[in-house]
Amino acid sequence: MVNITNPDEVVTQALLRQVDLTPFGFEGSLALITLDNGLDHTRPNTFGPTSLEKLNEAITAAESSEAVAIAITGKPFIFAAGADLSALSMLSQREQAVAVGKLGHDVFRRLGESKKPTFAFINGLALGGGLEVGLHCNYRTLATTAFTGLPEVFLGLVPGWGGATILPKLIGPTNAVQVIMLNALNNNTMMKSKDALSLGVVDAVYAPADFLENSVLFVAQVLSGKKVIERKDFTNQSFDEEWKSALSIGRAAMLKKYGGAELPSPTKALELIEAARSNTLSTGFDAEDQALADLTMSDALRASLYSFNLIQKKRKKVEGAPKPALARKVSKVGVVGAGLMASQLALLILRNLKVPVVITDLDQERVDKGLAFIHGEITKLVEKRRMTQEAAARLVSLVSGSTSKSDYADCNFVIEAIFEELSLKQTLFAELEGIVAEDCILATNTSSLSVEAMASGLKHPERVIGFHFFNPVAVMPLLEVARTTQTDDATTATAISIGKELKKTMVIVKDAPAFVVNRLLTRFMGEITDAIDEGTPFEIADVAMKPLGLPMTSLELLGLVGPGVALHVAETLHHNLGERYRISPTMQRFVEKGVRTFYIKDGDGKQIPNPDAVALVEKGSQPSTAEEVRIRALKALAQEARMMLDEGVVSTPAEIDICMLLGSGWPMHLGGILPYLDREGLSEEVTGQRFHPVGVASLPQI
Repeated sequence: MVNITNPDEVVTQALLRQVDLTPFGFEGSLALITLDNGLDHTRPNTFGPTSLEKLNEAITAAESSEAVAIAITGKPFIFAAGADLSALSMLSQREQAVAVGKLGHDVFRRLGESKKPTFAFINGLALGGGLEVGLHCNYRTLATTAFTGLPEVFLGLVPGWGGATILPKLIGPTNAVQVIMLNALNNNTMMKSKDALSLGVVDAVYAPADFLENSVLFVAQVLSGKKVIERKDFTNQSFDEEWKSALSIGRAAMLKKYGGAELPSPTKALELIEAARSNTLSTGFDAEDQALADLTMSDALRASLYSFNLIQKKRKKVEGAPKPALARKVSKVGVVGAGLMASQLALLILRNLKVPVVITDLDQERVDKGLAFIHGEITKLVEKRRMTQEAAARLVSLVSGSTSKSDYADCNFVIEAIFEELSLKQTLFAELEGIVAEDCILATNTSSLSVEAMASGLKHPERVIGFHFFNPVAVMPLLEVARTTQTDDATTATAISIGKELKKTMVIVKDAPAFVVNRLLTRFMGEITDAIDEGTPFEIADVAMKPLGLPMTSLELLGLVGPGVALHVAETLHHNLGERYRISPTMQRFVEKGVRTFYIKDGDGKQIPNPDAVALVEKGSQPSTAEEVRIRALKALAQEARMMLDEGVVSTPAEIDICMLLGSGWPMHLGGILPYLDREGLSEEVTGQRFHPVGVASLPQI
């Protein structure tokens, strides 16, 4: 017998009680199973081997009772968050992975095969196996405040306890692809109650205050025939085109997400969805067991779990942060600039801090344009019903614009987002120092310049800090907090406090050229453009990294960043770090000729090379293969990362990983940039040592 016990499992009990249905209009009782791990709502119910056995025992007891129906629900606020993922990294044999999948199926399917009608009362968060146990039931109710979803593909897995087989049959291929694939690939989007109801995942939605009472009433009405839930048969021929279209949409989403790469997890998910149409439940569950085992025993899953756990950890704790008690209260914020980046910053601060925000620029026209952007975005939120009219009116009343920096006099925190020119920023900070109070923090959103140089000559350089956001500001979760040798703890603590209110994941970085993300991206992109300058056809060099599944190619990223910004950062790094940051003649020509992007859209919306850009490419005579370009770029990343750690830009390799995961879209399935370089053997080849211990984000060696 394969051993799958986990000594560290937090056991979720399955508590059984009888509920009299007579007051609800039906003679008989309901066997209600409540999942509860005995902890508060910060630790969700999960399913490990022992928890599954507890549920199995409760189902047996419910089956043998005189109850006319069986229902399952969760502890307050939580239904179940699925499998205990912490145990997956402990699995060392494929047989163990198969056994875990089979155990879950064997227990859950009893709810679908019971002779008694079964119901799931999803009273709170239900993710992965938590939703799947509900899918095995005949009927499902959901609390209006609950979030549900199948995040497995996002984590490098597939819904392996029935979801990939049951859901396409229940709600059809289009909706199943949405829930299993598209939501997962869209940064693990969860379903709100209205989404779950409209997609057909649940049968009824009730407010939390009387959720249990209404759910029991729902049982009585179904049993009495007063409420009939109709199901479609999505396996018949009339749905042929829908199956074909849905699978095509899912495949296209995968290729777009991963730069044309076909990754194991979404590929397996699509195969299971397609097979669900003809598979029996038993055949489908067996296929899920095998797919789950294949993925569980892969480095891609270990890497995804490392990425996921790292992101969760860094959201909660900022390494090297001063004591929170040192943070000063911020009651008014100033944003210098009214361009797109500055306006995005102002909007983010306004929405989250809900304090007065003032923006300034050189003339009223620019100021008015910035304010119009902010007002327009707030209006969109109201139109999308993500904000009430009253809340929107309050925010609008808090934001103002001016051409006079004297309006910053009573601000506690001022951040600049002006043109990337050191002398301009120095002049600005000197001017601001004569206006604001001595304890007002001066922050810069610079992406590459020295924060300490900006503070040179100030009376209070200790209150200057780097606060580097990524574009688009509202979407990108990373915030690099650059502390100079003079920045004091109160300033840093206040910046961290603001960052938390802005819901950003922060990394404190040394005030070094381009910090972490832009330094690594510039080095990486530089190797690609250098290869092109040397004579490698752009169509070869630009797809060299495609096997990694990066969200976009280097030249596509260039179009997003802009050649002007990319060249400016490269020049800054060339000046500060030397010849390994070469200045591309191609990039120089792009900037001189005003070429903003390497790719454009044709009349059909298809991406094609920009003829103006192609004409400016350096004509070298030493071409490389795609593999040579890939290895070259990765070796450069290994070298640069080791230098950054040696220089103390960050204190740990994990901080470089989190920066690249959240600041550059480095794929989750690679486990961060440094574990990937370790697995490829490039870390040791280039630097003589690994970045992480053996086994991090990869299969443990046994």
